[in-house]
Amino acid sequence: MVFSSMSFVLVFFAVTILGHSLMPSVRAKNIFLLIASLIFYSWASLAFTAILLFDVFVCWFIALLLEVYKGKVRRRLLTVCVALLLSVLGVFKYLSFLLENLRLLTGIPKVVPDIVLPLGISFYTFQLISYAVDVYRGKVRAQRRFWVLLLYASLFHQCVAGPIVRYGDIARELHDRRVTGSGISRGISRFTVGLAKKSILANSCAVVADAFFTGGASALALKPVAGLWLSAFAYALQIYLDFSAYSDMAIGMGLMCGFHYRENFNYPYVSLSVTEFWRNWHISLSSFFRDYVYIPLGGNRRGKARQILNLFVVWFLTGLWHGASWNYIIWGMFFFLLLVPEKAVPDRVLRAVPGVFRYAAMLLIICLSWVIFRFEDLHSLLTVLAGMLGLNGNALYSAVTGITLKSNWALLLVSAVACTPFWHNLRLWLRDSRNSAARVIYRAYDVLHPAILLVLSVMVLTGNTYNPFIYWTF
Repeated sequence: MVFSSMSFVLVFFAVTILGHSLMPSVRAKNIFLLIASLIFYSWASLAFTAILLFDVFVCWFIALLLEVYKGKVRRRLLTVCVALLLSVLGVFKYLSFLLENLRLLTGIPKVVPDIVLPLGISFYTFQLISYAVDVYRGKVRAQRRFWVLLLYASLFHQCVAGPIVRYGDIARELHDRRVTGSGISRGISRFTVGLAKKSILANSCAVVADAFFTGGASALALKPVAGLWLSAFAYALQIYLDFSAYSDMAIGMGLMCGFHYRENFNYPYVSLSVTEFWRNWHISLSSFFRDYVYIPLGGNRRGKARQILNLFVVWFLTGLWHGASWNYIIWGMFFFLLLVPEKAVPDRVLRAVPGVFRYAAMLLIICLSWVIFRFEDLHSLLTVLAGMLGLNGNALYSAVTGITLKSNWALLLVSAVACTPFWHNLRLWLRDSRNSAARVIYRAYDVLHPAILLVLSVMVLTGNTYNPFIYWTF
């Protein structure tokens, strides 16, 4: 059940929010939310729910033991917990990939099983690992009630594609929260903005991205240079608008139920460096690897050589986390190779480079990185990268390129602006302005835009055939 579907928006979510508001106590609200979340998750497969229940039980049980035992026993318990969680993730996400590569090298096994990836397993696995580690570190108390920990891991707002919510961020709200009118208002606004970003902008950008990015390697080799760059730009817009839209909707639904999730994006496409980009893109994942991998490995405290090794491990795992395919590993290594020299250059040297050149370089890097991210078939990936440089003997331009650009320039412009803080800053300016007309416009916008965006989104969704979120597959 996709967030940006008619059945979710007009039926499941509407009923859930109404039912949640009618519950007389926080405990009753939690039980209702747990039932709704399990129904939502089981919509894809009951088997997926069984895997989720197993992971949560393992984490719940071992976390309780972590508060009983001390010393080496605690360390071993944590190791067992993390190993079990990662083993489950590994079997479902990476076993087929490993066997396929083994078959290519040795011819064994003859048949590689096609294992279906459980919905959201990458996200809730990391949430449970962060919970177990935080209990071990003494940052949070172990949750005594299994069903409450299950609610934390399975909350339908964000269990499928994030943000990766740490238990400590919502531990208090799981037991004591208030649903306020302002919270509901902000939640509705955030949800409808995300819905519009997904249904109106991201889905439309997907059509432009597919215009020159479809077909096998032989077909891709014939695509014009300008067309490939146009699709690369459209795909960069699509993936940001798609993923940030999911986070917007998750944060909005959380607010409507009294939960406050951390921001997951902070306009990464206006970054002037790779470091800044990753500080603002998928913040919950970046901070997870920083706090639970990079710093425990020693971070930058053990010399340059060890820091480079730690960065390699982090970016290898970052790529691998996104998918069981070589292109994701290459994608992670691409950023590793950019970050190492960038961190070696003093900040004053970077700041001396005019911002326009740094921004242009970042746009190029971002577009190239998402091309690597998109193509799991390495032959197709190399063909597209060569084609973008005109190395396939392909034409520079074609009539189809011109028609595609003329038909979609307004969409691409609006989508590009939506990736910047322009609308956010304009809204703040209207709100804080001393001009009476500006304040009237702000108040009218604040009241009307959720309804307008909802109506427009529903109209678009009615006839839209493309709808799944990109990150639902991770």
